[in-house]
Amino acid sequence: MDFTNKDIRPDYKKIYTDILNKKIPEKKEECKHFLKKANLSSVDIIELNNKLFGINKETEKFDQRHRSYSKSDILRILDYQKKNKLNNSQLANHFRLSRNTVTKWNKLFV
Repeated sequence: MDFTNKDIRPDYKKIYTDILNKKIPEKKEECKHFLKKANLSSVDIIELNNKLFGINKETEKFDQRHRSYSKSDILRILDYQKKNKLNNSQLANHFRLSRNTVTKWNKLFV
């Protein structure tokens, strides 16, 4: 059987739609623009999660260690840095990344 990355990745669009419909219908309008997208990037998923559940320091620490970004997500983050003229520290703070990670990405992709 031939599996691609698309087959392995969870259907976040369906997951978040179900959460909005069943648990938090009052936030449905606020998150509509995310759910209209064909594919949700890692950055979209993080933003959507923060809008729905807020930022909790304990879970944020745990989640930070288990995040992974695709090449397209990394390039999108680095593009955000260029457009907004941010240095590595500012970008790292905005996306809650390590400065070392941002530096590594810049060396690899820029």
